[in-house]
Amino acid sequence: MGIFTLIGFITLFIFLIGIRIVRPTHRALIERLGKYNRFGNPGFNWIIPVIEHIYLVNITEQMVDAEPQEIITFDNLNAKVDAQVYFKVTPSEESVKSSIYNVFNYQYQIVNLARTTLRNIIGTLTLKSANSERGKINDELHKTLMNETAHWGIEIVRTELKEIDPPKDVQETMNKVVKAENEKISAVDYATATETVADGQKRAEIKKAEGIKQARILQAEGEAEAIRLVNEAAEKYFVGNAQVLRKLEAVEKSLQGNAKIVVPGNTELVNVIGEMAGVLPLKQERKEERK
Repeated sequence: MGIFTLIGFITLFIFLIGIRIVRPTHRALIERLGKYNRFGNPGFNWIIPVIEHIYLVNITEQMVDAEPQEIITFDNLNAKVDAQVYFKVTPSEESVKSSIYNVFNYQYQIVNLARTTLRNIIGTLTLKSANSERGKINDELHKTLMNETAHWGIEIVRTELKEIDPPKDVQETMNKVVKAENEKISAVDYATATETVADGQKRAEIKKAEGIKQARILQAEGEAEAIRLVNEAAEKYFVGNAQVLRKLEAVEKSLQGNAKIVVPGNTELVNVIGEMAGVLPLKQERKEERK
């Protein structure tokens, strides 16, 4: 139980205090006497107490806020701009080493780099274009951060522009402009709709007039055809008797109105009417009876 037991206890104690468990969300860098010695993977790791030190690095996706800042736009207006940057340390040994040995406090550096980049980008845009081109600003910010942090062992996952807020008086003016533009669009739409209705009515009236015109043409053609038939009948049955035809037409019109007329018995018109009706004049009938 003497010195060997004491040595055993001391050895066990050193072993226990040197145990390090690395979670799957982290990777470890193990240094011996201030110099990089080996890479610590998830699971059980053991270091020599006092002589070795272990540094854990989170490899999960993280977010940093670029913090709101006042930026002067190209049209000399102050805009309050805020953005968020999402990043993660790549889990490879070289990337983890770069995130510790190539940059001091990469989270702080990312924030300052994002703020500077936003000032450079938005400073070239007007306030209106900055609000309407948020996607373009995000793309340029992401590209710049990727290039600048390439040797840090960090992957910039995405960037999000949270807000671009103009001064209160400028915001009120912009709201009025937007309202006026919306009213203008509504007025144009109403005018277009009214014009469309009027155009439709105009086309309907034209179609109606064309129908009336066509009906009159057909009516005139029918009347002309009737006149033609009458002329053909007149030429066939009343050749050389135009005056008798005119008298007969006058009698026809009078009879249509139930008018009573007196026709002299010795006129040719009586003979014509009789022939058409199949009746001979009275005097001619008596002469035939005497015969």
